[in-house]
Amino acid sequence: MEYLPSLQEEFDELKPSLFELLAEQQLSDLLPPSLRYLLAVATHRHPRYLLRVLNSYDEIYALLSLVVERYYLRNFGGSFTENFYSLKRERVLLTKNGEVPRAQLGASAPVRETLKLRDSDVWKNLFVMVGIPYLKRKLDEGYDVHAAPHAALITSGGPRYNPSDDLPPNPTVKQRLAFYYKWFLRNVYPSVNAAYHFSVLAFNLAYLFDNTKYSSPFLWLIGTRIRRLGAADHRAIAAVLEPKPKPGPAAGGARRPGSGLLGMLSPQNLYPQVLSSLRYFLPASIFALKFLEWWHASDFSRQLARKATDMLDLPAPVVNGMTPPSEKRRLAEEAQAKAQKAAEAEKNKSPEPDSPRKSALKAAPVGKRIQPPISATSYLPIFTVPLPPADSDAASTCPICLNALANPTACQSGYVFCYVCIFRWVNGEHQRQIDFMNGEGAGAAWEDDEDGEEGEKDDEAAETQGQSRQGKWESGQGRCPVTGRRLLSGTEGLRRVLV
Repeated sequence: MEYLPSLQEEFDELKPSLFELLAEQQLSDLLPPSLRYLLAVATHRHPRYLLRVLNSYDEIYALLSLVVERYYLRNFGGSFTENFYSLKRERVLLTKNGEVPRAQLGASAPVRETLKLRDSDVWKNLFVMVGIPYLKRKLDEGYDVHAAPHAALITSGGPRYNPSDDLPPNPTVKQRLAFYYKWFLRNVYPSVNAAYHFSVLAFNLAYLFDNTKYSSPFLWLIGTRIRRLGAADHRAIAAVLEPKPKPGPAAGGARRPGSGLLGMLSPQNLYPQVLSSLRYFLPASIFALKFLEWWHASDFSRQLARKATDMLDLPAPVVNGMTPPSEKRRLAEEAQAKAQKAAEAEKNKSPEPDSPRKSALKAAPVGKRIQPPISATSYLPIFTVPLPPADSDAASTCPICLNALANPTACQSGYVFCYVCIFRWVNGEHQRQIDFMNGEGAGAAWEDDEDGEEGEKDDEAAETQGQSRQGKWESGQGRCPVTGRRLLSGTEGLRRVLV
C-alpha cells in the first residue's frame, strides 16, 4: 500500500505512508494512559504528595506536553513521537499542487528553510496536537459521567426523567453554565464526535489513494502536512544536537564565569539538554518494557532462580528461647510433685462448693503429658482445650464448656462446639481464654497420644499460676480450640450442624 501512489504518478519518496502515520498516532495515544498508570502506582505508595497531581493529571500532562512539543517543533520540525519515526511537519506552498520537485532536488536546504514552520504555524500545530486532544478527553469524560446510558443507570437507577437536571428558578451563573454544558453533552456532542471520526476516516482514505496531502482535517485547516526527514533535515538536526564550542579563556588566563559545571546546570543549558534526552528515553523505555514482558512471560527467570538456589546448603532453622525436652520433663516432674502436695493439702482442708465449670474441669483425666501446639509465626505455645472423656456422652459434650451441646456448630477442623462458645473463642472473648491469659486458668491442652492414653495438664501453668501469660502464650484467638490450627475467614467459616 505504500507504493500505491506510484501507480498514478511519480513516486514521492518524502511522503510517508498512511501506516507510518497511524503507527505514530498510536504511539502518541499510548503515552497519556501509560504515564497515568505509572503515576497511579506511585500514588498508592505516596498518596500524600501525589494524590493532587493524579487528580489534575490531564491539565499537568497538557502543560508538560505543550513545553515538550513546542521545543521539538522549533528545533526538529515535528512532534516528539514524529521525530521518533523520522517525520516532520512543513507548510504547504500556495503554488500549483503545492509541490516544487525540481527545487527540492537542486536546493534542498533553501527549500527546507522556506517550508519550515514559522512561529504562528508552531502555535497552530500546538493547538492541534495538545489543545484538541485535551478538549476531547475532557468532553469524553464528561459524556461518560453526565450523558452516557450507564451514567443514568448508576445515578438514578435507570434511564428516566430526573428533575434535578432542570434549570432551577433564579439560577446562578455556575448553575446556568452547568445546565448548558450537560445539555450540550446530551444533545450535540454525540453528533460532533461522530462528525470528528468520520472526517478523520475520510481524510485517511483520501490520503491513502493520494487524493490529498493532508492525513487529518485539522492539518488541512492550518495548512500543514507531514513529511519524511530528508538529507537537509538530518544535517540541520545534527547541527542542533552538536554541542556548542566553549568560549576561549579571557584575558589573563581567567575562565569565563558560567563555563564550568555550574554553567551546564544553569536553566538555559539544562532545559534543552533534558528535552533532547527524551529522544533516547523513548526507545530505551520501549526496549525495557518489551524485555520485562519477555522476562515475566518466559520460564528463563524461574530456571535461573532455581539453579541459583540449588547450590545453597541452608542449615536447619534454630529457634531461640525454646525449652529442651529434658528440661521440660524435669519441670513436669517437679510440677507434678507440687500438684500432689497441693492436692494433699486441699484434702486436709474443709471442702468448699465449686462452680459447675470448675467441677467439670477437675473431672478431666490426668495421664501422660504431651506438648502444646506451637505457633509458626510467634513460636509461642497455643492455649487449647482437651477433648471430653471418651464415654457415651462425649459426642454430645462441648470441649470448651464441658456441657451438653447447645446449637451445635462445626469449625473447619471438624470438631463440634456450642455456637456461643466457638464464636467467643474465635474472637478471643471466651472466659476460659481470659482466665488462662490472666494466670487463673488451667494448663494447656488435653489430647490422646498415639497409644490412646490421655495427656495431662501443662506443668508451666502450675508454675505461673496467678501470673499473666501475655507474651508467653497465645490465647487461641482465631484458631481451633482443640487442634490450635488457624481458621480461615474467622467466625464466617463456622457452620451450624443439623442434628
